[in-house]
Amino acid sequence: MTTASSAWQRASAWLAGLSGKAADVLPVRVGGTDYRQTTSTPATLAGFDQALVWVVVALLAWGLVMVYSASIAMPDNPRFGKIASTHFLMRHVFALVVGFVAALLAFQVSMATWERVAPWLFVVSIVLLVAVLVPHVGTVVNGARRWLSLGIMNFQPSELAKFAVLVYASDYMVRKMDVKERFFRAVLPMGAAVAVLGVLLLAEPDMGAFMVIAVIAMGILFLGGVNARMFFLIAAVLVFAFSMMVMMSEWRRERIFAYLNPWDEKHALGKGYQLSHSLIAIGRGEIFGVGLGGSVEKLHWLPEAHTDFLVAVIGEEFGLIGVLTLIVLFLWLTRRIMHIGRQAIALDRVFAGLVAQGVAIWMGFQAFINMGVNLGALPTKGLTLPLMSFGGSAILMNLVALAVVLRVDYENKLLMRGGRV
Repeated sequence: MTTASSAWQRASAWLAGLSGKAADVLPVRVGGTDYRQTTSTPATLAGFDQALVWVVVALLAWGLVMVYSASIAMPDNPRFGKIASTHFLMRHVFALVVGFVAALLAFQVSMATWERVAPWLFVVSIVLLVAVLVPHVGTVVNGARRWLSLGIMNFQPSELAKFAVLVYASDYMVRKMDVKERFFRAVLPMGAAVAVLGVLLLAEPDMGAFMVIAVIAMGILFLGGVNARMFFLIAAVLVFAFSMMVMMSEWRRERIFAYLNPWDEKHALGKGYQLSHSLIAIGRGEIFGVGLGGSVEKLHWLPEAHTDFLVAVIGEEFGLIGVLTLIVLFLWLTRRIMHIGRQAIALDRVFAGLVAQGVAIWMGFQAFINMGVNLGALPTKGLTLPLMSFGGSAILMNLVALAVVLRVDYENKLLMRGGRV
């Protein structure tokens, strides 16, 4: 009797041990009624993705140093008047502080709340884009009307529109999940919404922002499960539309011709000037660069060195090694955010997953375009390098978007630990 009792106790202890181990990792729903265990993010970890945070901080810190390096000589240029050598550095620091505060506030907002306010956020972005075009309301810089003056800083509504579109498109795909195979009920309304934004952005003009917004919307439609034939049809329509925009605009055509041969004397001092000097800067950097602060092209040769052409200064001062490091960091960042999005979708949180993946498309595509322009692989386009280039609105919205991604990751881990969001 004693032997049987002790055997029963050992069996009970063994079963309790098994149930304890099973409780360590909660099952993740893959689809239908099938379940599996996931080890992609340990359930014992609370909070958010610390590796992602450190990579973002590293990019921000590197960007701060490079903005100072690229703009330190600007007080010598009569175009900027009497400004201090730290003028752009201090404005960039201010933008980072405002961005961090906004990011902390955005992180407190649940994804369920973002889903509820998505349509209203989209409407607000449209209203602001209309306001930019109103005379004496929008601020004109270099012939483009893209900013609203807020006193302490200028705000660019197109940056808000990028975030608003990815949130709205994610919410839209969740709502249209049952009719995503039907073009007129699923895709056409979203296409019309993007077209409205496109008309407003082209009126500024800001074709670069429109291109990013169109790619974000297309990416989310694809990831949301839109029929492949419809997706390629929309892609063909967009390619045709952008081709017509280029063909019907003389200065856009000149940019294409200057891209094809920036060294031609007809373009060297015109549309090809920035590209040719960007290539000179990168060529000077060779493998290891000329050293931090040693760039010559930033001394009034390369226009907008602290904004659109920051990569050229990085290439000159840090060489091929610096540019490759930058590319690897952005590849890792994009892949990590995509992973967080996939994990959310595996947990049946489709909206949160699409939002995270939309941010990955935004960061990855814009970084790709900016680097491609600086390296001469793509035609010149006025897009900044995310997280690094000078520009308060871009930094602000980049940090808000990444805070939302961290919120998605936080809620994922909370669910895997058995909590509620």
